[in-house]
Amino acid sequence: MRSVRATRVFVLTHYPRDPQPMDGGTTFRLVTDGIEPALRQAREATGGGDVAIAGGATTINQYLAAGLVDELRLHIAPLTLGAGTRLFDSVPPLNLQQTESRAANSVTHVPCRVLS
Repeated sequence: MRSVRATRVFVLTHYPRDPQPMDGGTTFRLVTDGIEPALRQAREATGGGDVAIAGGATTINQYLAAGLVDELRLHIAPLTLGAGTRLFDSVPPLNLQQTESRAANSVTHVPCRVLS
């Protein structure tokens, strides 16, 4: 049997709420004061370890524009959407170094180091 590790998740939101504990030990903590405080809390929770940032293009663009991303994992699927927020909108030019690529069914995974 696989053990389940409790995870602390910090969610950016405009609406303050109490932490939301889930079965299995994961707790969602709602952060209303921006990306830097959310990242700081996540880093403290890992004891300085790695932190994964997940979210839509708006969230990722904020972290990229602030220079707070070390590695970007792009997942490219062969489809187009008619509307939505584009990745890299309002983000200064970045120097990305592709570290590998891996194709799977209907998606290509492209991790990159963010050099600038």
